[in-house]
Amino acid sequence: MKRSLLHSICYSMVIALMTLAVPLLAAPAKVGAPAPDFTGAASDGKMYHLTDFRGKFVVLEWHNNGCPYTAKHYNSGNMQQLQKEWTGKGVAWFTILSSAQGEQGYMTADQENGYLAKMHAVPTAALLDPAGKIGHLYDAKTTPQMIVINPQGDIIYDGAIDSRASDDASDIPRATNYVSAALGQALAGKPVATAATRPYGCSVKYR
Repeated sequence: MKRSLLHSICYSMVIALMTLAVPLLAAPAKVGAPAPDFTGAASDGKMYHLTDFRGKFVVLEWHNNGCPYTAKHYNSGNMQQLQKEWTGKGVAWFTILSSAQGEQGYMTADQENGYLAKMHAVPTAALLDPAGKIGHLYDAKTTPQMIVINPQGDIIYDGAIDSRASDDASDIPRATNYVSAALGQALAGKPVATAATRPYGCSVKYR
């Protein structure tokens, strides 16, 4: 009887400790909430801290160069054009590689720098995230997946790059680009009409 009572007490203590631990787990990023801070190592050899960009709009773009949905936007030049347009307007743009080593889309710094040069891509930086820390922090599910953060540090858009969920580049001109729409509306002082969509593409190749 004493043993049974002791077992019950121990079990209750374990459950209680597990319950107390739950709030300590980081909640996934949500539209309207503060963007979780991060520090990322980039292919250019520098470290980037999200908080250093407070006061600017920031775009996070999850990337996998082996994904046909990513290739759709890079081989057509669409992603590069977006990067050039918005960084030219003072927006910070981070391409994030959360593929684990050995998985599709994983790149070393030299490989990523070569890819950026070949594709004439111009993000502010390409962040190498093979452990998936930044990806999990933002609950990134696909490549590409896009997040827009306002100068106050809040997420104002999360989801697909555009309204045509295909890997066909001919769909790009007919699509509504949600990233450009969100940035354009926010810069004009207007609320973002479409703040969240279902992202499409390849699954992020986490460890």
